[in-house]
Amino acid sequence: MFIAACNGQGTSSPPPGSITPTADSVTETPGSPTDIPVTETATLNPIPPSETPTSSPVSPTETPTSTTTFPDPNAYAWQVIVQGLQRPVDLQPDGSGRLFVLEKVGRIRIIENDQLLETPFLDISDRVGSTSNEQGLLGLAFHPQYQENGRFFVNYTDKNGDTVIARFQVSNDPNVADPTSEVLVLGIDQPFPNHNGGVLTFGPDGYLYAGMGDGGSQGDPNGNAQNTGVLLGKILRLDVNSAEPYTVPADNPFGNEIWAYGLRNPWRLSFDKSTGDLHIADVGGSLWEEIDYLPAGSPGGTNFGWDHREGAHDFEGGGPAGMVDPVAEYSHPEGGCSVTGGYVYRGSLSEWNGIYLFGDYCTGLIWGLINSESGWQKQMLFDLDVNITSFGQDTSGEVYLISDDGGVFRFARKSQ
Repeated sequence: MFIAACNGQGTSSPPPGSITPTADSVTETPGSPTDIPVTETATLNPIPPSETPTSSPVSPTETPTSTTTFPDPNAYAWQVIVQGLQRPVDLQPDGSGRLFVLEKVGRIRIIENDQLLETPFLDISDRVGSTSNEQGLLGLAFHPQYQENGRFFVNYTDKNGDTVIARFQVSNDPNVADPTSEVLVLGIDQPFPNHNGGVLTFGPDGYLYAGMGDGGSQGDPNGNAQNTGVLLGKILRLDVNSAEPYTVPADNPFGNEIWAYGLRNPWRLSFDKSTGDLHIADVGGSLWEEIDYLPAGSPGGTNFGWDHREGAHDFEGGGPAGMVDPVAEYSHPEGGCSVTGGYVYRGSLSEWNGIYLFGDYCTGLIWGLINSESGWQKQMLFDLDVNITSFGQDTSGEVYLISDDGGVFRFARKSQ
């Protein structure tokens, strides 16, 4: 199964594009997303906007500036920019107009003016372990002052299968990083080859946030997600500015690196560029995929419930008081097997302003989520014939999609 699409033990997947996808080929068996094939182009099948949005019982504590209705998806498309990447898993901007795409095997590639540059920005395939399907180079975050200090951070699994969060430095050539500049920030032992999480992002507070899975296997056998003494199954929050290689922020709730807990395998988290609100996509186990939410200014210590809860439903049951249910969820029968988190749209299409876009790896379905005064609204918007490994957002707020077969797509209005 794919690195983000885990509902069981990690297994190897077929080469990208080796089989032909059909929507009917999606199985509901946990741990089978690699049975879902991929193609070289995305076939766009918009979902009619007449579907009734579903509302979450969770009321927002703060209403972001956003649209209150979903636009007609038939007027929009995911337009291919580049193809030919090797299992891309993340896309990040550096502030220069360029886009940087991670290849799972250990390379970072540059897209400049919608062209894929031949020379990698960074190649650390010699130290990245990617033999199991959920391992590899998984996350990238540029320092907020990257244009001045040239620092960026990556999350990868090493040859032993353990998590490494490391810092690198760009060279004198802005298109080439120095592979010898690696500084270890944090290493985390992984008991199993799946549920590695991997996302990195800087928050509005200037701290580095990292999403960590529960350590793998099935059902969190080691009880990691609810144990605030271990870093697995958590959102970590690190101060990488005040000391080398980092310090724990004074207001972290448990006196260690942990900011939030009770997560199974957070596959992408993102802060709203306009509000600072945090959205977290947590991959489900047997049945439910979820989107979790923390409004800007939330204190640390939130417990999202795994493995007492899966989505808004009992898994093992029980658990402490105060667990927070997701603001949106979907079941495997209705939408696939593995959620891929996205971004709140803040680009040039004003009618999409404030809509959080996310998808499912197995089916290629894409939903929108609106946080309005009347509550949370969720609507299915697009059906793409690709396996969605990640979304991305540039400095202008435009949103991109990455497919497992090597394509990068930009969300745009259809040309007339």
